[in-house]
Amino acid sequence: MKKMILAFMLLGGSLAQADTIYTMRVDGLACPYCAYGVEKKLKKITGVKKIDVDLDKGIVTAVTDDSVKFTDEQMTKLFKDSGFTFRSMKKAVK
Repeated sequence: MKKMILAFMLLGGSLAQADTIYTMRVDGLACPYCAYGVEKKLKKITGVKKIDVDLDKGIVTAVTDDSVKFTDEQMTKLFKDSGFTFRSMKKAVK
């Protein structure tokens, strides 16, 4: 029994939930200060692991654990409250 538990614990890393990558198109991002404000709001959401903002392309990428489920409505409000326009979102599992 101990060997089974040890084997399960060692394999646990490979059985962990996959990350989800959200790629969002946003209008109005123009400076690093804008990016910081968006990062700050997204990082307040439990389960968000990493944020990347590409100012030139107007793309915000968020890596989250599997428990996070972003919706278009949620992101529309978050970006509108930050002074930006949310356009679209794509979701991929890593």
